[in-house]
Amino acid sequence: MKKLLVVFAGLMLILALSACGQKSQADVVKALNEKLTELKGYKADAKMTLKMGSEPQVYDVEVWHKDPDYYRVNLKNEKKDQSQMILRNKEGVFVLTPALNKSFRFQSEWPKNSSQAYLYESLVKDIIDDKSASFKATDKHYVFETKTRYQNNKMLPYQEITINKKDLAPISVKVMDPDKNTLVTVEFSNVKFNATFKKDAFDMKKNMTGAQLEVPVMAEVKDEGFSVKYPALELEGVSLTEEKEIETENGKRFVLTYDGKKSYTLIQEKAEVVQTTLAPTNVIGNPVDLGFTVGAMTANTVSWTYEGVEYTLASQELSPEEMIEVARSVQVAPIK
Repeated sequence: MKKLLVVFAGLMLILALSACGQKSQADVVKALNEKLTELKGYKADAKMTLKMGSEPQVYDVEVWHKDPDYYRVNLKNEKKDQSQMILRNKEGVFVLTPALNKSFRFQSEWPKNSSQAYLYESLVKDIIDDKSASFKATDKHYVFETKTRYQNNKMLPYQEITINKKDLAPISVKVMDPDKNTLVTVEFSNVKFNATFKKDAFDMKKNMTGAQLEVPVMAEVKDEGFSVKYPALELEGVSLTEEKEIETENGKRFVLTYDGKKSYTLIQEKAEVVQTTLAPTNVIGNPVDLGFTVGAMTANTVSWTYEGVEYTLASQELSPEEMIEVARSVQVAPIK
């Protein structure tokens, strides 16, 4: 009997000690905030999976961040040969498309103005800002469910963020729709805190040249397989009223006009490869994540390039959220 009592007392002591060692949600949020304050930069690799179309699209993501606001995000889709880079340095925010030898420069607050599922500091900010976030601890991880801060995309309002207990590194992110279905998954690997960088690590020209060694500039974009695409999203009271095919120096240009309660125009044409390196095209607007590619959003347009085709969506009547939803849906269904 004495032995049983000793064993029981020992178990109770172990349970008491483990309970004392369990951190609360407030403790973890405080630790994350301190980690962010002390962090001078990091490098991380991740795999991003999008489930917004008929089949999942997988991207390899390489992230570099140097405090306070230098960023380099390299996005590669091996299947689609779709490679882009988002770069932020003292000169502004750039979106580079190496295969077309094109670069756009934005005077933008990116990435501070929205959630970014592949940026650690953005995830921590989402956790800190959401006072109603849920929290649970497992053997090795802390798991938060928070609201997102996507300004122009209310279709992805929630996310589940998993953090490593040991070093508070990101493990994974699941971005969900209003019904809690996961549409975007980011799985992190090789996270290196307080990484060091070369002086020209965030230089635009150096990064464009380096990216083109991996994805050479196309001689030209082939016309093969270029067929007009239609938005899968059907806005209430809006329908396709006119479709024009125009011959240009570069080939065919398709102009789709939608009218009704609201109107918009969608233009599609073969992308042009820039033969010589020119200064970046300045854009008054913001880079926008369309899921399958990074586009450029201004007051009344969203433009993007995908699989050798340039798209421009223009409207005086659609809200920014509606424009992004329409743009995203163009790649969901390739035929009408």
